[in-house]
Formats: sequence, C-alpha cells, structure tokens
Amino acid sequence: MKITRREFSAGAAASLGAALLAGSTLLPGFISAAFAQTPSAADLLKPGALPDMAMGAENAPVTVIEYASLTCPHCKHFEATTFPELKKRYIDTGKVRYIFREFVLNDLDALSILVVRCVDKDKYFPFLETLYATQEQWAVQNAIPPLMAIAKQVGFTEDSFKKCASNQQLFDGVTAQRDRASKNFGVSSTPTFFINGQMHAGDMSIEEMEKLIQPYLKGG
Repeated sequence: MKITRREFSAGAAASLGAALLAGSTLLPGFISAAFAQTPSAADLLKPGALPDMAMGAENAPVTVIEYASLTCPHCKHFEATTFPELKKRYIDTGKVRYIFREFVLNDLDALSILVVRCVDKDKYFPFLETLYATQEQWAVQNAIPPLMAIAKQVGFTEDSFKKCASNQQLFDGVTAQRDRASKNFGVSSTPTFFINGQMHAGDMSIEEMEKLIQPYLKGG
C-alpha cells in the first residue's frame, strides 16, 4: 500500500521513517517460512525483540496470545466484536492473560505500529482501540494526514510523529517480531491466536473462543 506525504522532507535518506513518509517501500516482502513443529508454550511466552503488551492476571490459567496487523480488517472485526466480551468475561475476571503482538504485513502497517509503540504504556491499548475503530479513515492511499491527526489526539506533535516514524531501532524490532512469529511459531496470517500454546488462525466469535478456553477452566 503506497502512502504519500508532501509536508515532510526526507531528512535521513537511510531511515525507514523518511522513506515511508516520502512514499517509498522499504519493508521486505513477507514470505511464510516452512514450519515443521508445534512451538512449546514456554517458547511462545518468551517476549521477543519488543516488550509484550499484555493485560490480565499473570497467573491466569489461560494465556491468549494474538498476532495481529493494524491494517487487517479481520483484526478490526475481532477487536470490535469479540474482544470486548473476551475482556469482560475472562480477562477482567482473572481467567485469561491476554498478550497482543503486532504482526506487520505492509509499509503502512509498519508506520502505524511504530506510532502506537511510541505512546506511553498505559495509553497503548486505548490508542490501539482507536486505530482499529478509525481504520477506514487512515488505512487509505494518502495515509499520513489522517494518521497524524489521530496521533495528535494522544499527544503527538508533527515533530514527535516524524521522530517516531524514523526510529530504525524500533522498526528493526517490529520486523524481528514478525520474522520470529513466522519462522518459530508458524504464523502466516492475521489474526492468529495461541490459546495455551495451541494455534488457531482467523477471526473468531466469543462463542468460538469460549469453546477453546472453557476446557482449561473446568475444575479450576
């Protein structure tokens, strides 16, 4: 997906942000790696290049890990329809530990993930919810103006937006997280969930998730 911008100058030609904001494509194409075995639950729980963003009790009997793209409409649908009930019934009641990991699919994805990763930790999930709710506004051909306008609502300025978008170290972490998920865990699409280590690909209703969660709660 091409994203364009006229206001910013491409200051550091080698930086991701400058190239993205100038409309160039830098993100390597996603190639699903051959995957031969099921990852262990312990390996899945180890944070990768980026700190895990999580909610819920650390000692919850069920851990749900979601790999998702911010530009993915199926991820948006899950966020809008299933996640509120998952949070109310299971996360807030101490039954589920929920971990969200970004899985970048394209250049605009990369930019949006960089921006959401730059906010304070306590603002991460609210801002993530906002980006999904407004996905149709900013996941468009000329994405920079609407994405920046939304970012300014949580405290960004034009300068801080540009600085965040040009953070090469953070970008390297974003791509490393994607590559680890693909090569080590077999993730090839979004959303993909791991429920106590078992992989389930695709958008799910709360009823479908409950069928997978409840067996771990019986007798607990």
